[in-house]
Amino acid sequence: MFQDIDPHRIAYTPEHAAPRGHDRMVFLKKQRILLADHGGAPALPVAGDLFPEPGDAARSSIYLFSLGDTAFRYAPGAREEGPGLAYAPCRSVRGLAPGHMAFAAATACHLASWYAHNRHCGLCAAPMLPKEDERALRCPACGMVKYPRISPVVMVGVRHGDALLLVRNATGEYKGQGLVAGFVEAGETLEQALAREVLEETGLRVANPRYYKSQPWAFSQSLLMGFFADLAGDPAVDLGSGELSEALWTPRAEIPGDEPRFSLTWDMIQAFRNGEV
Repeated sequence: MFQDIDPHRIAYTPEHAAPRGHDRMVFLKKQRILLADHGGAPALPVAGDLFPEPGDAARSSIYLFSLGDTAFRYAPGAREEGPGLAYAPCRSVRGLAPGHMAFAAATACHLASWYAHNRHCGLCAAPMLPKEDERALRCPACGMVKYPRISPVVMVGVRHGDALLLVRNATGEYKGQGLVAGFVEAGETLEQALAREVLEETGLRVANPRYYKSQPWAFSQSLLMGFFADLAGDPAVDLGSGELSEALWTPRAEIPGDEPRFSLTWDMIQAFRNGEV
């Protein structure tokens, strides 16, 4: 899946984040990220190409994390486009190469967006400052501490014998087939959340939820948690909520086999298709 970048690892080590010319810089503008043309391929801009001295990058940016000996830094304030520099949707970083740089760029976009939306304290409006001992923001005036937003999302593969429920969302960018999914509400367990989402979106009831895998999904600042569950009762689908445009019981043998296992959605679908679960 997208996050499978072994042997590479994202690490938060600010004490080892001395500025270097090969650091990668993150600039955001209206939820779009600045990409550079590196030999005909898009990539995050390199600090040495933008700043005369590495220290200039450190003074004008916030350390996000390191990938090996490369630090990723967020620079508040949009940088203007220019030769070889252009803004693109944050989701476009999924196509960066190699794969570990694509995942790092997505994670950097997640964190940079959080920093951009929490510049001032929600209690006293004072400017927030990065904490030195952990990834968090602290208000120097009232002491409030703010941690990155990571919203829990459940994803459910609903099974009925040898068929899996494949759905299409009525809204949103993605128009392909997927699984029932939704955000966990305050006071809910994951099991309660998945049962509620399935009932709300399809009118179906489920039983025997079984955890499968998880996936950090930077583009919605979420942690996706996948479950399989069995149909409990009538298999007739009700799309009256309007959240889905389609929900079909799809026999195992008719599930497309050419979709890559990049996302948790299609990893789960292919696992069912291949008899792995």
